[in-house]
Amino acid sequence: MKKKIVLIALLLAATVALSAFAASYPVKTVFSGTVKRSLPVYSVAREDKKIAITFDCAWGTDYTDLIIDAVENYGVRCTFFAVEFWVEKYPETVKKLSDHGIEIGTHSKTHPHMSKMSVSEIKSELESSKKAIEDITGKKVTLFRAPFGEYNDAVVDTAAAMGLKTIQWDVDSLDWKDLSAQEIAARIIKNVKSGSIILCHNQGLHTAEALPLVFTALKERGFEFVTVSELLLDGKTVIDGQGVMREAT
Repeated sequence: MKKKIVLIALLLAATVALSAFAASYPVKTVFSGTVKRSLPVYSVAREDKKIAITFDCAWGTDYTDLIIDAVENYGVRCTFFAVEFWVEKYPETVKKLSDHGIEIGTHSKTHPHMSKMSVSEIKSELESSKKAIEDITGKKVTLFRAPFGEYNDAVVDTAAAMGLKTIQWDVDSLDWKDLSAQEIAARIIKNVKSGSIILCHNQGLHTAEALPLVFTALKERGFEFVTVSELLLDGKTVIDGQGVMREAT
């Protein structure tokens, strides 16, 4: 009995200590009683069947022209996220993407693990990569995708302070695994819903080959491909615990 009483006392003391610690380091909340991190946008709550397909660019341009041809042939609008060293190596490709009406966001300067960086280092990555794209396209960069899909509050909050929305995805093509065109298309078609953001890579071995299959199937189901900026909601919004952007109520 004595041991039980001692154990209860220790648990109470630990609870009090943890409460005092939490009070010293408050976290941000969005909904009453809900602890929340700063989250990127994974998808958007909308019922009009608009979706966005995105392509991350860090290495090579072997299939980029084929992607441009596919989106043009099928009347698809899309978004590319480019790393600065890719932008610097292929400025003519960046210009071509922009001239074809393709939206371009930053994917960082050096493709580092940004969640391990200081705020000043994060800011440097974003400022430099943003400027590199804008100098070529003459268009303002407003979107950011974190390398490796890694982020923390500092990454998301620093980007937001710079006017950049951090964008993730809710449909992963896994094209970087060199899946066949049919496998890539099947993954995308199966998982897409209204407001989805699809992740692809410009250098995926069979990505360009899969696009006609994806575009044909989803257009037949009534989906409309728009840029990420066009997919995002206007006005006051919130991002829920699942990374879904919704209208603020």
